[in-house]
Amino acid sequence: MEESVLNSKWVSTVASLWIQTTSGSLYTFSIYSQALKTTQHYDQSTLDTIAVFKDIGVNCGLLSGLLYSYATCDTATTSFYRRGPWLVLLVGAGQCFLGYFLMWAAVSGLIPRPHVPVMCLFMLLAAHAQSFFNTANVVTGVRNFPRYSGTIVGIMKGFLGLSGAILVQVYQTILYNKPTSFLLMLALLPTINCLLLMWFVRIHETNEGNENKHLNSFSLIALLLAAYLMVIIILGDVLTLGSILRAFTFAVLILLIGSPICIAIRAWKMEFDSNGTQYPAEYHDMPSSSNQEMDADHKRTLQSGENLNLFQAMRAVDFWILFLAMACGLGSGLATVNNISQIGGSLGYRNFETSSLVSLWSIWNFLGRFGAGYVSDYILHVRGWARPLFMVITLAAMSVGHIVIASGLPGALYIGSVLVGVCYGSQWSLMPTIASEIFGVAHLGTIFNTITIASPVGSYIFSVRVIGYIYDKEASADGNTCVGRHCFMLSFLIMAFATLVGSLAALGLFFRTRNFYNHVIVRRLMMHSLRE
Repeated sequence: MEESVLNSKWVSTVASLWIQTTSGSLYTFSIYSQALKTTQHYDQSTLDTIAVFKDIGVNCGLLSGLLYSYATCDTATTSFYRRGPWLVLLVGAGQCFLGYFLMWAAVSGLIPRPHVPVMCLFMLLAAHAQSFFNTANVVTGVRNFPRYSGTIVGIMKGFLGLSGAILVQVYQTILYNKPTSFLLMLALLPTINCLLLMWFVRIHETNEGNENKHLNSFSLIALLLAAYLMVIIILGDVLTLGSILRAFTFAVLILLIGSPICIAIRAWKMEFDSNGTQYPAEYHDMPSSSNQEMDADHKRTLQSGENLNLFQAMRAVDFWILFLAMACGLGSGLATVNNISQIGGSLGYRNFETSSLVSLWSIWNFLGRFGAGYVSDYILHVRGWARPLFMVITLAAMSVGHIVIASGLPGALYIGSVLVGVCYGSQWSLMPTIASEIFGVAHLGTIFNTITIASPVGSYIFSVRVIGYIYDKEASADGNTCVGRHCFMLSFLIMAFATLVGSLAALGLFFRTRNFYNHVIVRRLMMHSLRE
């Protein structure tokens, strides 16, 4: 029984979720950014440049996609221990350790202070690891649950979004006010966690009865985990938690993180106790008559059985529309979280308040990732609405969030960060799911990781050329520090306009793909429902 459970898609899902919970070091940059800035004598533009290399590393996942395609090809005839998603995770673990360890060594003085390009390389290497973790877990999830791709992507991305808050809780419980030691923790914890769990992440291309019921259970645990994190973050701001109480809340957090294994065991037992049948997930079967009702661009998209490789996808207009929308949405969202400590400082927020903003950002990020995947999946199954419509709505709402932050009014940073965080997280669920539906899953790792290059491109423009440049110009009269809402107002108004452009681009994608969703995706879902 034990071997069968460990070889199931449910245990594979749990292993991926646990890896995701420690993979979000990207969202904790604000915790150690001040220590990096102080010990290395950086100005704001230099710090933002290093942050951009973090964004480049985490979002340039082409290599992870290519490695995943190699590692998972012909898995039916190749020994698991020679190939599989574990290979991608192993490479990611090595990069994670090396990058963060070298940064810790530089900040702690263990090695001489490196030149800025060298520190950028350290950051690039550490962040690049997350693309390997994310590719292995998300693409394996989509291949294991093709009918509920939006839901499983939302769950995977949601746990990744929560990981920032989880890592901050580890920091506050064990290493509080020791940002240098936090860098060493980031080198060790994700690496060890991945090495222990990567062997269980496998592809099982079968449909097993009512999968949605068990996925909803994972979703419920994710929501409970997010709610619990939000409660203890708020309590930490309102009350002074003693070491015993903080240790107790941390122990409860660990129990919640571990609870998905109960869902996996229950799902496996229900499937086999009821003698449920398993059959290949023929996700890409399509009625040929549907092609006649689609425009010429989507006819070209479907000529290879809706499983395009990267170069075929890049010849499609839809690919570049997604790229533009993500440059605007993900780029401005990353610029916001990277500078949230400096924004709070310029507006008079205290240190613990900005630390809470970082933690709460992870919650809003999670709600966007999880909610967009789940809701868009539900509406697609029930109403048949094309998924790009949700991208239109969330990018428009993000534009409003940027305007709220630009106002600089009391509490505006909290309200604006909620809007921007939720909508930013939404893109991370919507984009890979839309890419899998338009371009297919065979080369999804390379395609969606290439589209995510738009994120560091946008982040560089908004963080360095907009926020960093304007901040340093405003602060030039008073040294390296700027105080007041004028420090960031113009920057966020510019980002609000750019995000609105991204929303209009997504609207164009919605109109281009509306017939495709109506006559292919929705019909395919109906066919699978009839099979059950």
